[in-house]
Amino acid sequence: MLSQEYQAEQQELIEKIDKLKADLATEKQTTADAEKWIALIKQYSNLTVLTAEMLNTLIEKIVIHEAVKDPDGTRTPKID
Repeated sequence: MLSQEYQAEQQELIEKIDKLKADLATEKQTTADAEKWIALIKQYSNLTVLTAEMLNTLIEKIVIHEAVKDPDGTRTPKID
């Protein structure tokens, strides 16, 4: 009886540890991405001309969704 409770508790703790490790990895990746973005922004902070290379570096992708009809009859796509 105690052995089963102990095993159940151990399994629960292992699952919590795995979840915390996954959360930590996500946070580390988010921090790395933010640091990379900050470095890029610092690099391009005093621009006078915008080049294709800069755009390709700063913008990963543009998603244009199907246009929907507005109440006034115009069609407007959602852009991400």
